[in-house]
Amino acid sequence: MVTHMSGKPIYLQIADELRDLIGAGTLAPGDRVPSTNELSAYHSVNPTTSAKALTELFNEGLLEKRRGLGMFVLESAREQVLRTRREAFARDFVQPFVHEANQLGITTEELTAMIEKERTQ
Repeated sequence: MVTHMSGKPIYLQIADELRDLIGAGTLAPGDRVPSTNELSAYHSVNPTTSAKALTELFNEGLLEKRRGLGMFVLESAREQVLRTRREAFARDFVQPFVHEANQLGITTEELTAMIEKERTQ
């Protein structure tokens, strides 16, 4: 759910929420995404805000417009969302993690053991 307390613009929060649904497969290829009015009512925002969110996803190549029917998830959307998230994960988490491990003299084997321990808990 979007929040006005976040520093991120509301339309980007809505776009992120839709990306989450696409990435999780909840909105599958060929599915119709909620309309501008549906998103506006759900999030209690102006229709222009919802339209900006949908335009953002359209411009990223995740959605297609079908005249008179609405916006639909493209076949490649989930793969694209996951690829983008993996790249961001590597940049935002793995690279700093490995950098810090190198600074502390932690070996690859030790890192692997730490990760395996966390994944089994």
